[in-house]
Amino acid sequence: MGLRLKFNIVLFLVFAAGMGVSAYVSHRLLQDNAKEEVLRNAGLMMEAALSIRGYTVTQVKPHLEAQLAETFLPQTVPAYAATETFNTLRKKYPDYSYKEATLNPTNPRDKAVEWEADVVNAFRNAGASLPEVTGMRDTPVGPMLYLARPLQIKDPACLVCHSVPANAPASMIKLYGENNGFGWKHQEIIGAQVVSVPMSLPIKNANKAFVTFIGSLAAIFVVTFIVLNVMLSVMIIRPISRMSAAADQVSTGDFDVPEFKTKGRDEIHALGTSFNRMRRSLQKALKLIER
Repeated sequence: MGLRLKFNIVLFLVFAAGMGVSAYVSHRLLQDNAKEEVLRNAGLMMEAALSIRGYTVTQVKPHLEAQLAETFLPQTVPAYAATETFNTLRKKYPDYSYKEATLNPTNPRDKAVEWEADVVNAFRNAGASLPEVTGMRDTPVGPMLYLARPLQIKDPACLVCHSVPANAPASMIKLYGENNGFGWKHQEIIGAQVVSVPMSLPIKNANKAFVTFIGSLAAIFVVTFIVLNVMLSVMIIRPISRMSAAADQVSTGDFDVPEFKTKGRDEIHALGTSFNRMRRSLQKALKLIER
């Protein structure tokens, strides 16, 4: 096995190990960064929903109290306002969604589906010890990341519309009926605010960045491999091959071989100098024997 082959095998093994470690670490970091980006988007949507709810309670509903006595206006309900706002947003970004998933909602569209009901029950079982839940789920449009926070009845005023049908506004009963959205209790967790954000684009971008990084790393290796092999050939293998050929000729008594010439002060130069000195010494010794 030649020196060049040994060197290339070691170089390849080192590169393969480095490539494997780099690929694992970079892929994990890029995927984590993609998830963090989606979580930031989901958190921003959640805070926007909370702002809409707060605005509805403080800025909209007080101005419509007189009208509410005669006609129920769902636009004054914080959950309705937040949901409608995000439904408008979904016309441009259909993969993004916001829902106030409730186990027993007044509005049937807020009814929690199976996986949402599991999230709500997790909040109900954990109580205040679980302020937020995140997770991934597969959908027909690709993986989705969801961020959920509990919906808890903290304001006793909410129970006016949700305790028993007899206490609820007649206009609300006329609109939604008296079978849903009642029996709620103070401090009870009745649902969850759920924001869903698509993961497909961030994952696609992360995978693209990963391929670009690995491709660049492989290109750097190829260039390094070629440069190192040229340097190995010019600086080591070629001088040693010439020295080996000269040594073979000298060993057969052929001293017509010119002295080995090298430049610099490296080990090859030192080896060449020693070889030339040995060649001259051997030549003198043979001349003395011949006499």
